[in-house]
Amino acid sequence: MRYFKGLKKIVFIIVCFFSLTDIRSFSQEEVDKSKNKIEKKKDVKEFTEKQLNEYVIKELEKKLKKIGRSKILSFSKELFKKEEDLKLIELNLKREKEKIELMKKNFEKSIKEFRKKQSKIISCLDKQDLEKNKRLNHMVEVISNMRPQAAAQLLSVQENDIALKILGALDSVKVSKIFNLMTKEISSRLQKQYINMKR
Repeated sequence: MRYFKGLKKIVFIIVCFFSLTDIRSFSQEEVDKSKNKIEKKKDVKEFTEKQLNEYVIKELEKKLKKIGRSKILSFSKELFKKEEDLKLIELNLKREKEKIELMKKNFEKSIKEFRKKQSKIISCLDKQDLEKNKRLNHMVEVISNMRPQAAAQLLSVQENDIALKILGALDSVKVSKIFNLMTKEISSRLQKQYINMKR
């Protein structure tokens, strides 16, 4: 936009310069003619600076009329139209920038909310793991105080993962007694997993 304002000024200065150049050359010719006339005449009439300036302005107006104001006007209209187009483009860019800023803020807000939810979920999972470990430790303590026969019956009906975690926390002598009192099928399956877990 500044570019076109500067461009308008430059065009105006150029038009005035050429007009003044033509007028000065024209006025110089007129002055030369008038000098010749003055030399011919014995009555010498001199021009003051003010009169010369008025004369130059009148000649400038005549020249501008001859050049055609329509060309200057059409050029000026074109400049103004381009300036308006640039204003519209600038306004659209400003709106797009505002939209992007709004989207960025919304995105950052969504990320913050997601992180809050994520931390809540993680804390819930940690809490559940802690509770599970507490229950598991309690079960280990209970089974370690039980007779091997009762422990074997209890562990036979538990899920393999839980039974293995409990067996892993017990004394190896107690574990061997429990395996001996389980059915062969359950005992062999748990013993394989127990050995792999101990490796």
